[in-house]
Amino acid sequence: MNPELKGYMLLSVIKMLVVFTVVLVGVALLTLLERKVSAWMQNRRGPNRVGWGGLLQPAADGLKNILKEETFPAEANRLLFLLAPAMSFIPALMLSAVIPFAAPLRLDFDFTAGPLGRFVHHGLMPMVVADVPVGFLFVLAISSMGVYGIALAGWASNSKYSLLGGLRATAQMISYEVAMGMSLIPVLLLSGNVSFSSIILEQSRTLWFVLPLFLSFFIFLVSGFAETNRLPFDLPEAESELIAGYHSEYSAMKFSMFFIAEYANVVTVSAMVATLFFGGWDVPFTRADESGVWYWVILSHLMFFAKTFFWIFFIMWIRWTLPRFRYDQLMALGWKFLLPVALAYIMVISGAIYALEHLAGVTSPLTRAMALTVVSLVLGILVFRVLDRGVIVSGSQPRRQRLEPDLLRNPLGGRTDGVRVAS
Repeated sequence: MNPELKGYMLLSVIKMLVVFTVVLVGVALLTLLERKVSAWMQNRRGPNRVGWGGLLQPAADGLKNILKEETFPAEANRLLFLLAPAMSFIPALMLSAVIPFAAPLRLDFDFTAGPLGRFVHHGLMPMVVADVPVGFLFVLAISSMGVYGIALAGWASNSKYSLLGGLRATAQMISYEVAMGMSLIPVLLLSGNVSFSSIILEQSRTLWFVLPLFLSFFIFLVSGFAETNRLPFDLPEAESELIAGYHSEYSAMKFSMFFIAEYANVVTVSAMVATLFFGGWDVPFTRADESGVWYWVILSHLMFFAKTFFWIFFIMWIRWTLPRFRYDQLMALGWKFLLPVALAYIMVISGAIYALEHLAGVTSPLTRAMALTVVSLVLGILVFRVLDRGVIVSGSQPRRQRLEPDLLRNPLGGRTDGVRVAS
């Protein structure tokens, strides 16, 4: 075998082992982080008994789930019932393999490894397990596979609560995948590439895309909440209505795999927000992070970790801040608001890019990004201050009830609870 191919395979295996190990351990620690964050927000104490400061609580929870008794509903489809957690867990784990977590590392080595032969590597090594050229298209394709696990879990359990939870999840995730995909088209238009590495380099040379593509960022973030089934969009679980939704009949480690997949998706969404709109591993105000020197690579990884960790915290913050939507409001937000806004935004950004390049003669990517920042600012004000006054995103509430005040004044100036008083 070619020595350079051997070196490439060796480095790929090392990166795979490191990334997947870190993701699995990190997902376990995220459960502790969320319990600590919720305790802090509610002015109470979180887990603090197992290990120093409760640090071993995830290990205790994992051991408990491993030792718990496995249960199978008598009328469940046994094969699909066992397959559903894996179909939800595996796609969530695969997504961490395609997101760059640091700047490329300059690595040159040529050594003999005994009976395994000679290993050679020269040049920059991408700090990503699989530097696929299709980038975020791969993420959208693989993440959509997770809905099969949830739908099968609801159907195979042979429970009405589980079935309703699975149907809700299917409708919700498919609906918001459309808006999520549409929100990323302006990123493609501005970067000219779907590869994560190319998108990061384009942002390092111009502006982070959150400025020129603010509405795309907003739509992607809201759709990410719905894709991960997190509050305020956790209608598939909806404890007050469906007990626990699609995983009501699951126990022990099969139950845990659904939550591992959920937290892995939270990490993926946060990493994609950081990569697509906040420069990924890019260290602002410098180009030295592209040199491949080891200490710049470490600094770029810390920068990527800080950005991703902030959005993980933000998702947890929203969970303990906003109430759950009604289901008709959830679907109305996706189909009546996010999707039309995403389509209109694609048209506006396409027209703006064409006008800047062909009519105004703008050739500098930085100047183009700054001009699009102004356009996005105007559009943001239009969308958030003018378009939505509680009329568009309102679900199935009748129009007259939306537009009239809840309390109507009588001729004497007092108020009555929704009843008109004859003069």
